[in-house]
Amino acid sequence: MRFVGPLLLGVASALATPWAPAIAGGAARVAFDARATYLRDCASCHGVAGEGTPRAPRIDDKGASDVDYELSTGRMPIAVPTQQVRRRPPRYPPDQIRALVDYTSGLGEATGPPVPDVDLRTASLQRGGELFRLQCAACHAWAGDGGALLLREAPGLHQATPTQIAEAVRAGPGTMPVFPEAALTHDDLASVVAYVRYLRHPADRGGNGLWHLGPLVEGAVAVVIGLGIVVLVLQWIGEREPAP
Repeated sequence: MRFVGPLLLGVASALATPWAPAIAGGAARVAFDARATYLRDCASCHGVAGEGTPRAPRIDDKGASDVDYELSTGRMPIAVPTQQVRRRPPRYPPDQIRALVDYTSGLGEATGPPVPDVDLRTASLQRGGELFRLQCAACHAWAGDGGALLLREAPGLHQATPTQIAEAVRAGPGTMPVFPEAALTHDDLASVVAYVRYLRHPADRGGNGLWHLGPLVEGAVAVVIGLGIVVLVLQWIGEREPAP
């Protein structure tokens, strides 16, 4: 009986040993390879080294802000170069996006801006509103609904996270202009981000927001309602019977 314990221990060890490499190998196989993913999903358009091709622009000079914005908003990667670039669910989870951002940032000089660190504690809604109406509303609409420009490609802003808003301001994706710190200070950027987030659920102090279509619509509705009331009053006065 004194041999039973060691015998059982040996059998258990023999059974466990063959599985150890398989488990370790499985972990190695599922580890994310940013380079392989880039070569598979991005290089055919942007080039093996991010140098660009006739199908898509170069990205070896882009900063982390630009790449993170495109990936986190699902705008990239696209299946074919002619596919419309618009917001979609991200193809990769956040940790894989960070790995891809780190990889593409090392392809070249990466002179673009880093991912902004936005501190909303320094934000001013009043200042943010002024800057938004001055710099952003012409394309994204005064309520952040988007839809301006020739093909109405300026996107709505309500789904964007604070980081994505700040990245778009600093990197200028697509046809959007770039606003470096010389144009918008760090506090100004935080104020714009806070105001854009506020536009998701604004305080309609004047009553019904009328779908936030703008002051022109609000004025037109007021005029129509006002004229309607005047017409009804005039009809009521005109239908009164004269006194005997």
